[in-house]
Formats: sequence, structure tokens, C-alpha cells
Amino acid sequence: MNPPFRTTVALAALLLATACTFDQPNTAAGPGYQARSPTIAPPANLASICFDDASLSAWRVRMVQQELSVGVLSCKGADGNRRLDPQYRAFVAKFDSELRSNAEALQAVVKGKGRNFDGVITEIANRTAQQPTGDPAFCSRHQRALEWSLAPSVSSLTQVPSPYDFGPEMNVFPCPR
Repeated sequence: MNPPFRTTVALAALLLATACTFDQPNTAAGPGYQARSPTIAPPANLASICFDDASLSAWRVRMVQQELSVGVLSCKGADGNRRLDPQYRAFVAKFDSELRSNAEALQAVVKGKGRNFDGVITEIANRTAQQPTGDPAFCSRHQRALEWSLAPSVSSLTQVPSPYDFGPEMNVFPCPR
């Protein structure tokens, strides 16, 4: 096989792979688009600050929504238009009631942890907005997250991993079992 042909075949395979949308997860944890998180050890006082399953779920659902909204605003085509707007509108429509109930649930969780709700949401947004400079897959990661969330097999936002897991960086850890 000559090098130009090999390059063409490799390019065609790459284009085909990126054009496909899979309806099933390709890992046990989900679709595989979530960025690797730095390993952060839980604090010594974990038992006093940890999040139970319901609180952690509320946190993660809002983290998904907030990160996707920043991705939609950040990922623009050559013409300057936001290229993920249609998928995000479909995402909001699909999960509208879950997003509304999550806002109330997370406000209670955040208040119970002695944190400011608006501050938490702003921190997630700011951390997400910093990612494009160090992550060349930023827009692709958000597009894949939106595609995954819109798959027919996904019926709840709890099934959608956020593009980035800022939980440990923001001192959000699950309670030990």
C-alpha cells in the first residue's frame, strides 16, 4: 500500500468514525467523552462534608447542564455561529422537567452545605470556560455529550456524564459506603 493511499484510507476511517453516533455506551461508565480528571484525595474531614447519593446526583445533573451551556456558547463555526445550538435546544426540550426539578434540589443541597448556589454555578461555568485553551477536543467533547444525551436509550440526565468532572476540584466527594 503506498503512503498517499494509506493516508486517504486513514482519513476516511477517521471521518466515518466521527460521523457515527452510537446509541450505546462504549464504556461501563458511559460514552467515553468525559475528560480525565486529576486525582484529588478526599479531605480528612470527608465524613462531615461528603455528598450522599441524591445530593451527588443533583450536583452532577447541574454540572452537565452548566458545562453544556458553556460549550454551546464557546463552540462556533467558521461563520461565527454557534454550531451546537440545535442539539442544545433539543437537550433542554428533552430534559426540561428534570432540569427544573434539579434546580430546586441543588439549591437545597448547596444551602445545606453552606455554599452559595449562584457561586457554585458560576464556578462550574468559569472552570468550563477555561478548558478550551488546554483541551483541543473541547468542542468535540461537548458535541459527543449532546449526542449521547439525545440518544433514545438515555432517559435521564443521571445517565449523562459531564464533559469534565469538577467535583473533586470543587470539594465535592461521595460519602464513603
